[in-house]
Amino acid sequence: MGAGSGGSREETLTTIFQRVIANFGPITLQHYMGESNARYYAGKDPLGSGGDFITAPEISQMFGELIGLWLADIWIRAGRDEAVHYVELGPGRGTLAKDALRAMKRYGLEPRVHFVESSTTLKDLQIAAVPGAQLHADLSTVPMDGPLLVVGNEFLDALAVRQLVRMADGWRERLVDFQDGRFLPVAGTKPMDAAVPAEWKDSPEGTLIETCPGAAAVVYELAGRLVDQGGAALLIDYGHDHFRTGSTLQALRAHTRVDPFVAPGEADLTCHVDFAALAKVALSHDCRHLGTVTQGRFLRDLGIEARAQALAKVAPQHTKALHAAKERLIEEGQMGALFKVMGLASPNWPDGAGF
Repeated sequence: MGAGSGGSREETLTTIFQRVIANFGPITLQHYMGESNARYYAGKDPLGSGGDFITAPEISQMFGELIGLWLADIWIRAGRDEAVHYVELGPGRGTLAKDALRAMKRYGLEPRVHFVESSTTLKDLQIAAVPGAQLHADLSTVPMDGPLLVVGNEFLDALAVRQLVRMADGWRERLVDFQDGRFLPVAGTKPMDAAVPAEWKDSPEGTLIETCPGAAAVVYELAGRLVDQGGAALLIDYGHDHFRTGSTLQALRAHTRVDPFVAPGEADLTCHVDFAALAKVALSHDCRHLGTVTQGRFLRDLGIEARAQALAKVAPQHTKALHAAKERLIEEGQMGALFKVMGLASPNWPDGAGF
């Protein structure tokens, strides 16, 4: 809960937002999305068939194993520093880490494990999956000594965005109002032209652009840590590798898209990640951008098809399920094209496989 909302935990976020808007006027979309996801993740496990959505590590062990092999490979080629730390941003149930750590161990990589997580419910599941993992509220308490091997899968998409819309008299921030019994987006009255990149200032009326201050801050801090300590990072999410216009805000509940302006705090609100902007942020901190590629290409290059065949030989009764999971992860019509993988590394670390 943000400091400005007030109220008890028993109150719905709808009630709190109504009161805030009634007293102070419309709130920013960034405020609405941030408060909604903070409430949403605070006390539930949203993953799996009984939750609201499913992530790649829950689809197949192959995903986490290949991430672990990527990390082991770049660590070996960087010189095998034994004081390395594995850091996962928003590790869900700990499934990815468990699978990745198992794969790393086969190549002599047994890092100290750190989870950056805010959900109390998920923290218990993470420790059960990876006993001994250290929990952190943010990157600031992750050790400053030794290289970092960082993974963030479907972490950045849940960070709150700002939306700016071009009106007849200039750019305005998109706000959320409560009218006629429902929340709805409206344009603010404060000029926001100074916040718009120069190349977009003269866009046609109705143009909408998104920025994500939270994602930029995370990547900037992460880039600085990689430059100072050494290491590499994989950031995996659905999004785009070139700047685009239009709202990408969506809400998921029970594996179904729902109206993001109905029942705030009760559905997962996300937006597409602008990987092109984040690459610029990393480069501004002298961090290496290894590349941004589709998840399908990345996993194919890492050998997911051979891995699926090997698992099918060991457990032929699961051949059909393994094939379906592999297809879901790499095919263009499923997760393969929409999801991107961005690689970052310290300036003195080698290139990463798959980029």
